[in-house]
Amino acid sequence: MSETKTKARRLRELLRDARPVVSPGIYDGYSARLVQKMGFKTAATTGAGLANSLIVQPDIGIFGLRDNVDACRHLARSVDIPLTADADTGYGNAVTVYHVVQYFEEAGIVGVNIEDQAMPKRCGHMRGKELISIAEMTRKIEAGIRAKKDQDFIINARTDAIAVEDIAGTVERVKAYSKAGADMIYVDAIRGEDDIARAVEAAGNTPVNINMGFGIRQRPTSPLIALKRLKELGVARVSAPRMLTSAAISGMRKALEVMQQCMITGELADRPDLTVSMEEITELFDYEKIAALESAFSLEEDLERKYRDKERSYVVRTGTRQ
Repeated sequence: MSETKTKARRLRELLRDARPVVSPGIYDGYSARLVQKMGFKTAATTGAGLANSLIVQPDIGIFGLRDNVDACRHLARSVDIPLTADADTGYGNAVTVYHVVQYFEEAGIVGVNIEDQAMPKRCGHMRGKELISIAEMTRKIEAGIRAKKDQDFIINARTDAIAVEDIAGTVERVKAYSKAGADMIYVDAIRGEDDIARAVEAAGNTPVNINMGFGIRQRPTSPLIALKRLKELGVARVSAPRMLTSAAISGMRKALEVMQQCMITGELADRPDLTVSMEEITELFDYEKIAALESAFSLEEDLERKYRDKERSYVVRTGTRQ
């Protein structure tokens, strides 16, 4: 391994030293870049968010492996922070998981969630979930471990057992998945502090990941718990898979309501509080880099022709060469 730390190694160090690590759920370029710009050290793709936004379907296992990997490749290369992905059930059996892990690792992802639901899976907070056996899930974990090339790549074994087998069954699964070598245990749809404490104890030295619905109006399963309390309980990572998708829908709805009102009244409405400036968008997507590249490599006569009598704004701000 090179002297430069891999993104996977950086995430492992965060899980060890910065508990609980907060990983917002991202689903597109805007959310990915904004999470990094706001100073978060890591992020996670939300499988539900990708399925909803890209193929306009609920999170019921329709979003396929290739679509998921392709989306994650673009997201991973667009940020410098470590990014994990939601790989659902691993898209099949243990042999499938072996290939799934390699696809995501090659795409620049530093870890994947593999869950113990039966296919087709359901969103973690939906009813009607079914589970595979502990033995089958441990084989998936073992296959994922064997497949990874960077040993810091994280196999995050997710269990949805609380809704099906209650906390007793969850504890049994957490112990088995930790023994099988999972790098992290993700206990979904946690019901409270007692569940968390028992899951953390069962996991032993394996880091535990839970999700929190920060900002979600209706929380059908997991209650909100303060980060300082989660730290006391021993949680290593907190993911927030639905926060940004719900915030985006809320923001777009408010803007569209203003537009509808303008259509009714025929008047203009200036609502900068509902939007960001064009400068903020271009900064987020690093238009300055493109401007610098154009200035460095374009012919002088082409630059002169294109921008001689035009405002060079955010496209090309300088014609100087390095």
